[in-house]
Amino acid sequence: MVHANFISIVIALFISYLIGSFPTAYFLGKLKGVDIFATGSGNMGATNVARTFGFYWGVAVWLWDSSKGIVAILVARLILPEDIWFASVFAGVMAIIGHNWSIWATLLTGAVRGGKGAATAFGTLLMVAPAPAIVAIPFAACLLAIIITRYMSLGVLILFGTSMPWMYFFSAANSDAIPVWPQIYAALVMLLILYRFRDNIHRLLTGTERRLGDRSPAPMD
Repeated sequence: MVHANFISIVIALFISYLIGSFPTAYFLGKLKGVDIFATGSGNMGATNVARTFGFYWGVAVWLWDSSKGIVAILVARLILPEDIWFASVFAGVMAIIGHNWSIWATLLTGAVRGGKGAATAFGTLLMVAPAPAIVAIPFAACLLAIIITRYMSLGVLILFGTSMPWMYFFSAANSDAIPVWPQIYAALVMLLILYRFRDNIHRLLTGTERRLGDRSPAPMD
């Protein structure tokens, strides 16, 4: 049950959205004299940064974008201390939405911009998963898939395509000890990931998806 007042909830969710909206890749590109939306895949995310500036910059952006999800949840928990699960789940979802449709990037570029939310979603998963194995095993499978195929998108889909159903059914099976919120989180995050990666899924199925290490001179998605 949610005990917090409406204003506190709105403040927590709005701050979570703003935190998630921070356009890490865009600012990195500007520091290097590159418009991240006009290079590579045209996406504001770690994979495009890795293609444009190198692997280690991509890792740095992934870690920073993941931290946005973590920080958003920690702040929401401070604002809504009596509703930790509710705060965690919806702050996490709002942070992902903020990354996907960033108000900062939109104001700076004059067009609705954002990323695909995988790194930010991973940060929220670290905070919301009711059991460590729900994160560790899918993440290991994700890394293995990326190493073998060099398809970052495939790794992301494996990560969330396994962890979200697992979280949903684990929470449902332990409903006496775990509230319904993780199930809601799993459903919402899975929908966001599938929607934002719909073009990648199509390219994977048609064999036209780019691999890590591939470079493309103009935006393709």
